[in-house]
Amino acid sequence: MHNEIQRIISGKSKVRFGANIQTVINYLGTGEKPGSLDKKDKRFKSEETEVLKKYIDSQKLWLKEIDLNNYVSEGAEQKVYLKDSRSVIKLNDAVYYRSWIDYFVNLLLNNYFFPDTAYKLLGFFENNATVYAVVEQPFIKATEKTDLKCVEQFMNSNGFRKIHHNDYFNPESGIVLEDLHDENVLTSNGILYFIDTVFYLK
Repeated sequence: MHNEIQRIISGKSKVRFGANIQTVINYLGTGEKPGSLDKKDKRFKSEETEVLKKYIDSQKLWLKEIDLNNYVSEGAEQKVYLKDSRSVIKLNDAVYYRSWIDYFVNLLLNNYFFPDTAYKLLGFFENNATVYAVVEQPFIKATEKTDLKCVEQFMNSNGFRKIHHNDYFNPESGIVLEDLHDENVLTSNGILYFIDTVFYLK
């Protein structure tokens, strides 16, 4: 699995809605990257954002108009808007991640493991000097409360082990999947849907 994950991140293997995301990762990883700064350096993220903005400019990926009237909810990291009866739009500024690359890798891993809730990168939006990635995701209507024991059983069957509260780790791939509580994993007609994933690679 580890090799397959690396192939997906590098763009050598396909994943649902992955092409645009893989292209951005490739640009940030091999293009005009922010010097030799470490990801732990506070300047890294801001410089990486400037590189990302150059890419957005060159590819004309800025979204000028976003309908913000159909507000659904928001957390510390993203804002959610209803697009129509089948999908939602999410604006994420990658604040939970040390780098934009880490955020985009999270999208790819979600699309690999959970293709039924795959993210589609639509473009980018800037508001009050903050850059947001704009992604579309299927709208899932919960029909029942999620049983976290079922989530744990599902994760165990896929090689993940609980390491802390609702966080899981797959030792084979080195993937950490965090925050799988009942607002991030919905149940619809007995099926689990992972709608807000936080993947990290160790």
